[in-house]
Amino acid sequence: MAEKLLNTQLLIGGVWRDATGGRTIDVLDPATAEVIGHVAHADKSDLEQAALGAAAGFEVWRSMSAWERFGVMRKAAALLRERAQDIGRIMTREQGKPVAQAVIEIMVAADVIEYFGEEGRRLNDELVPARVRDVEQRVLRRPVGVVAAFTPWNFPINQIARKLGAALGAGCAVIVKAPEDTPASPAELIRCFCDAGMPAGAVTLVYGNPAEISEYLIAHPVVRKISFTGSTPVGKHLAALAGAQMKPVTMELGGHGPVIICPDADLDAAAERLAGAKFRNAGQVCIAPTRFLLHRDIASSFLEKFKAQVSALKIGSGLQEGVTMGPLVSERRVKALTELVEDAREKGAELWQPDTPLPNTGFFFPPTLVSKPTLAMRLMNEEPFGPIVIVDEFTELADAVREANRLPYGLAAYVYTRNERTERLLGEALEAGMVAVNHHGIGAPEAPFGGMKDSGYGTEGGPDALKAHTIIKLVSSQHVPAPF
Repeated sequence: MAEKLLNTQLLIGGVWRDATGGRTIDVLDPATAEVIGHVAHADKSDLEQAALGAAAGFEVWRSMSAWERFGVMRKAAALLRERAQDIGRIMTREQGKPVAQAVIEIMVAADVIEYFGEEGRRLNDELVPARVRDVEQRVLRRPVGVVAAFTPWNFPINQIARKLGAALGAGCAVIVKAPEDTPASPAELIRCFCDAGMPAGAVTLVYGNPAEISEYLIAHPVVRKISFTGSTPVGKHLAALAGAQMKPVTMELGGHGPVIICPDADLDAAAERLAGAKFRNAGQVCIAPTRFLLHRDIASSFLEKFKAQVSALKIGSGLQEGVTMGPLVSERRVKALTELVEDAREKGAELWQPDTPLPNTGFFFPPTLVSKPTLAMRLMNEEPFGPIVIVDEFTELADAVREANRLPYGLAAYVYTRNERTERLLGEALEAGMVAVNHHGIGAPEAPFGGMKDSGYGTEGGPDALKAHTIIKLVSSQHVPAPF
């Protein structure tokens, strides 16, 4: 039976509707390169209505108690879990990842929404002891206002859930600029909030020209905070636009994840876990391990085990049973990775790819190991954002740390060792916002999620993510005794 077209509308002022000008953008299935739907393309008049609707929605949402807001968010999370299989299939059709991975993403997003709803109930005011008798100093935390959230296509639901959850939990309204490559699954996420009783305008959804939307919304006086996940160059540009308007930002940007595998590591566990983490979502993951730094004594043994894991990958449409790696999201990504690999080959790298056949249609790219790298290669300096692993060796741990910290990126880093002292040493020494040892379990809703250096600033996890959507106000009162 033929799949139905995925036609996605805007959500403005609580109303699902087409763009004012009737413009749309084609949506492709990356496994077949066929058009599977269309998404509405907002113009400036739509964006103005979105901003005004969000301002009205904010007034209603902020006036609700934290318990009432939690009730709506908890119901939205429950609806998302109920609909996970159907929404996961939609995500796979437009983004490419296997359905099982899509469903996991959706279930994690539900946890994120529920966590921030609960955390919003614990956003307490404080009393600061005064130096003067009869003076009371109250520190108030209040929602910053309307938040403009710009989200990527690689995790089209979870990335929105993080931004929505933290903002809504703090009492803010949110305008979501979701990705045009993968619009339908985010719309289904937002529909869960609508069906859960979200006030009209408290959540808004727009698509269109990313540059036009960002410049319009960031400058708009209604918008009081910016949250962005994406590439470092775009993030710097948006941060500059926000800075000109004195608006706070949260930036979760690119990475180039180093992995240090020490001579005492459990190589079987390392090979299995790294293969799973690297080729999840075809490597299109900001925290993906990319630069494998192997101690010389175990390098050949590890690579033998790792290649066996890579050769076992089943590559194809994410809708097919048993597929473990789907396509890249678009033809432009295939072209970008091809150029990076060819540059490395021309500069002396050795390449290895498994014998796994690729489908004849769609935007597929083979898992690729690049060894004997040099700093002149683009791959050693640019985030590949795909199923490419760079393999290098070290003899002294200090050299591995130096290479891991060489780049301006500082999002996630990984270590495999059985030595507790080495674990603690590298946890301190690695310049990354997140360091995982012997596993890849970063990203829990209650834990910080963010980077340093050119990988951005701020966090999208834990209590601090919610507090970043508030303003702090001091109210200092001296009590004057009533006359008797």
